Amino acid sequence: MSAPPAHPVAELYADHHRWLHAWLRRKLGRTHYAADVAHGTFLRLLSREDMPAFQEPRAYLTRIARNLMADHWRRQELERAYLDALALLPEPEYPSPESRLLIVDTLLRIDRCLHGLPALTRRIFLRFQRDGLTYAGIATGLGVSLPTVKRHMSKAFLACLSVE
Repeated sequence: MSAPPAHPVAELYADHHRWLHAWLRRKLGRTHYAADVAHGTFLRLLSREDMPAFQEPRAYLTRIARNLMADHWRRQELERAYLDALALLPEPEYPSPESRLLIVDTLLRIDRCLHGLPALTRRIFLRFQRDGLTYAGIATGLGVSLPTVKRHMSKAFLACLSVE
């Protein structure tokens, strides 16, 4: 009786894990972090519902790994900025560790949402949310019409609501 066919990710893992880990180790300089990113790369593939046909599997794995590294660096940057802001608060006002984790996760979701928006939509959204400008003030400042601002705000709100 023959063995069942291997899962496509299992074959990719067997064929390319050692190479990916070595490539990440050279890029990152830290073996344990390289192992985490390599592991995350294959987990990301396993979580896909559809498996693409790989013509260049190493290029595909590299792209996933680079995205994971960018996510990690963005998370570190957000956490650092959040902790810097917390340092300005009196200690009794510090949120609990659980609350801090939830806040950082929320900040990351907002960041993903904002990076997914077109540049003009993001600029309009930030001027409204961060700077507190009115729609009319945004339209005047950017030299666009009021209906354009409303349309972009609608897109931004829908995008933020759809972020997982």
